[in-house]
Amino acid sequence: MGTQFAAASSVPGDLSTTASDRNNPVRCTATCYGDASQVKSSQSMPSRFDVTAAAQRLAAAFLVLLSALAYAGTAWTFSFDDVAGMARLQAQQPYRVIVRKPPAELAALNYDQYRDIRFRPERAQWHAENLPFELMFFHLGKFQTEPVRINEIAPQGIRPIRYRSADFDYGKNKLATQGWGDIGFAGFRAHYPLNGGQYKDELVVFLGASYFRALGAGQHYGLSARGLAIDTVGGQAEEFPRFTEFWIAKPAAKADTLTVYALLDSPRASGAYQFDIRPGVETVMSVRARIFLRAGVATLGIAPLTSMFAFGENQPHRSDFRPEVHDSDGLMVATTGGEWLWRPLLNPNNTLTTSFSMPGLKGFGLMQRDRNFASYEDSEASYELRPSAWIEPVGSWGPGRVELVQLHTPDETNDNIVAYWVFERLPATGEPLDVSYRLHWQGSKQTQRPPGGWVVQTRAGRGFAELAPDEQQFIVDFTGPTLTGLAHGAAVKAVVTAPANGQILEANAYRVAATGSWRMTVRVKQLNPKEPTELRGFLQSGEDILTETWSNVLPAR
Repeated sequence: MGTQFAAASSVPGDLSTTASDRNNPVRCTATCYGDASQVKSSQSMPSRFDVTAAAQRLAAAFLVLLSALAYAGTAWTFSFDDVAGMARLQAQQPYRVIVRKPPAELAALNYDQYRDIRFRPERAQWHAENLPFELMFFHLGKFQTEPVRINEIAPQGIRPIRYRSADFDYGKNKLATQGWGDIGFAGFRAHYPLNGGQYKDELVVFLGASYFRALGAGQHYGLSARGLAIDTVGGQAEEFPRFTEFWIAKPAAKADTLTVYALLDSPRASGAYQFDIRPGVETVMSVRARIFLRAGVATLGIAPLTSMFAFGENQPHRSDFRPEVHDSDGLMVATTGGEWLWRPLLNPNNTLTTSFSMPGLKGFGLMQRDRNFASYEDSEASYELRPSAWIEPVGSWGPGRVELVQLHTPDETNDNIVAYWVFERLPATGEPLDVSYRLHWQGSKQTQRPPGGWVVQTRAGRGFAELAPDEQQFIVDFTGPTLTGLAHGAAVKAVVTAPANGQILEANAYRVAATGSWRMTVRVKQLNPKEPTELRGFLQSGEDILTETWSNVLPAR
């Protein structure tokens, strides 16, 4: 829905599936890139994202039109279609770079100096009106050198939100701000009383390229989402589209949803976005997008997620005292055919790309399933409180694939995990691609789970007996209602396959008395160590499939 103002006045079935349901499983393919340069890592954002002259003229003309309507006393409704119109016109123009450099002294700031610049909370947008949401803004400087335009949609009209140096506390920095003028903002964050009425917590941040991230109650920031990913793999180099302008609807006194519109631009794409953000224990963002391509792309990543996996129970660190360090521990995928898959994440030595092809998608996400502090032992980072992010398509997305890109990272300061959806058919140049989905930011309560049983841990390594040099062993634990509901003495077996480049030497299933969970042990031989090996495994009793499919990959060695 659009925001109207008077311009003149001021998305339950059986808990088990049969074995026949998996005769046509999701097709998974793996590609190991020995040269990491073939995939431009998301570990570092581009230092400069450019704004087109066409977009600037469109925005200015649009505001002039609204002013004219206000003078004429005409009621006007600002909506997604208005931004989509700008995106269409923008796509018809060549992409042109306009460099708006910030003052030199801002660009020269080091990391700590830039972090010392903070927005003054008492100057927050809507703070004086005591509205449920408030906005604060990020200063330009260091890596954030390209401004975005930010507008407020209010009953009186659309008003640009101007930069004022007085709204910021510069800490120990000695900066001559008087002559800067309106240099714009790097981005913004919205605040809302997520964890109680006495304080407005950070809810969502839009900062850098098309990156954004959000929180539910009791969560700490972790993984991020993006508006669009272009050629993360498959092309010459990754292209980072950028949100160049935002329109934020002023909330009503008792509003429980914040609406944000955004215009996206890049050399090969233009797009319009609407985010309806509803905070809660699980913060849900309803996202609508219309994308236009200026030119062909190799991989158009829809609803991309970006996270970090340094090490975990399946890939322990040799010297770090912390057992695990990651924002997400697995990729979860649900198909419209009823199959659920779990892919444990890795920190590979070389870039590793895998994909899951399917006729229809129910959802996918980068999840943080392990919620125990003892699994991390990091009292500062609180990895057990990092959110999961689940993408739920609205309407049918048709055939395509979920693609997972895993890059090497030396430590937890770099993101190295990317997941997104790729449609089977790309839109033609200039043809609109409409996409809608819900993005769930979840904490310990994860409502999107397989209905039967799911993986709770994957461990790798030998037991008492040594393994041959070309063998690996995995210990996979499952839990869930189909397992806890099993009759005493029920026969359960592990069904494990290695479709290519693997030989299953041993697979067992048994109940763990100490936890009540069921354990699957797998010993596999990698036939060609220079190629990756895919593994698929689940628990079965009779004709009933009891769990999701554990889908693991052994990288090339």
